[in-house]
This record gives sequence, C-alpha cells and structure tokens, in this order.
Amino acid sequence: MSVFVLLFNARTDNEGIYSTQVGDRNVILMFEQEDDAVRYADQLEAEDFPKPTVEGIDPEEIEEFCQDSDYDCILVTAEMLVTPPSQHLEETDWQPEGRKQAQTAEDEIDLEAMRRRLERLL
Repeated sequence: MSVFVLLFNARTDNEGIYSTQVGDRNVILMFEQEDDAVRYADQLEAEDFPKPTVEGIDPEEIEEFCQDSDYDCILVTAEMLVTPPSQHLEETDWQPEGRKQAQTAEDEIDLEAMRRRLERLL
C-alpha cells in the first residue's frame, strides 16, 4: 500500500515535504487517494504557494521520517475534506529551485570577493 504526499523540488538535493502546523506541531499529510492529493496541491497553487509534486510513498517510510524529525503525520482518507490553511510560513526549510540557484550565485560572488581580499593581504 502506498500513500501520497506532496513534495517540493522532488528528487533534488533541495527536496522538501509539505507539512502544516496544528498547534505547535508540524504535521505531514498522507493522502489515501492520489486524486485528493492532486486536488490539495492545486489548492495550494491557487493560494500562490509553489505547486508541489504528488508522490506515492510507503507509509512506513513517512512514519519513520516523522519519528526522526519530530513531526506528526495523519492519513487523509477519501471521506475527509481537507483544505490548505489560509496562512503560510514565509520561511521554509527548502527553497524553490530558482531561489536556491540565485542564492548559490550570490554565495559564489561573496566567496570571490573574499578570495580577492585575502590575496591582497598576501
């Protein structure tokens, strides 16, 4: 059996999994039906959130990830109606691919400037 989760930048070094906050806890949604996960992803995109990829994953793998990361997870069954929260975090643990590339370019410029300053000291 697989469940469906929402991933950002799937299969990259900058991959992130969608979670929502319930109280002070981060909760990963595991969708029983792929269609429900796709619908939720579309709703996120409609709220100007980057569109995630829907991926089928073994539920035990997600539960293990949650234990290691101190997250909770819930199974969203076909009978449940869930919608994204109206507010989103401004900062995430992952960055959209374009922002990550821009940050890398900025880091390279900063390193180059630092290298030139150090060379002048010699």
